[in-house]
Amino acid sequence: MLRKIKEIFNYRQMLESMVLTDLRTRYKGSFLGFFWTLLNPLLMLAVYSMIFKYVVRISLENYTSYLFIGIVAWNLLSQALTSGSTSVIRNAGLIKKIYFPKEILPLSVVIGGIINFVLSLVVLIPVLVISDVKLGWSLLLVPVILLVYSIFTLALTTLVSCLNVYFRDLEHIIGVIIMAWFYLTPIVFTVDMIPEDLQSVFSLNPMTTIMSCFHDVFFYNKVPDLISLSVVTGISIVLLIISYAIFAKLSRNFAEEI
Repeated sequence: MLRKIKEIFNYRQMLESMVLTDLRTRYKGSFLGFFWTLLNPLLMLAVYSMIFKYVVRISLENYTSYLFIGIVAWNLLSQALTSGSTSVIRNAGLIKKIYFPKEILPLSVVIGGIINFVLSLVVLIPVLVISDVKLGWSLLLVPVILLVYSIFTLALTTLVSCLNVYFRDLEHIIGVIIMAWFYLTPIVFTVDMIPEDLQSVFSLNPMTTIMSCFHDVFFYNKVPDLISLSVVTGISIVLLIISYAIFAKLSRNFAEEI
């Protein structure tokens, strides 16, 4: 594992180039270009807030802000898994021509997602201020939560990127899984709305903890549950090690399979 990290570091210029290329080509040819990174969460917010605030009628003060926080945070995982599932196949020509650590492919997707998340804060924070949501020193914990979230996202993205080479249906199944996962995570609803007899079930979802942490620092202005976050950190690290072991084994035959 340490040897692989060192190898990826040695190829850091290639990694940087792939991240920049991904960011440039994601909205290539569109009129608004990179601004879609900021507009997409706003458009999603408009639709979901209309449905859940005025139709389902969830009674929560500043619900639109609560919802916006969840959407912005969720987009990192959603975009990384969607794009990452095809990251190896998309670069088939490169894989067949030169040697490089293949782990760079899913890693570049996740780093691009992290950059998009940080840029989305340019819109999120002003919206929270305008909505009179109290922000405080708990925001200093955002990098810690983002780090844990990034490790978890990288682990899953790495896993699906190599599995999709051998099971091409996975990229289509991913969309269904992401949609179901979205509604099983406290984004459009709060943790308090979960029935007591289902609390233990929802707590098994690592994204429940991660989303709750983001809501705690951005919306409730309080320190999140650091014990639960520590548990998710441990799970994410173990999952990342397992994912990289599977990726390393399957990547030996990428050139023949793609």
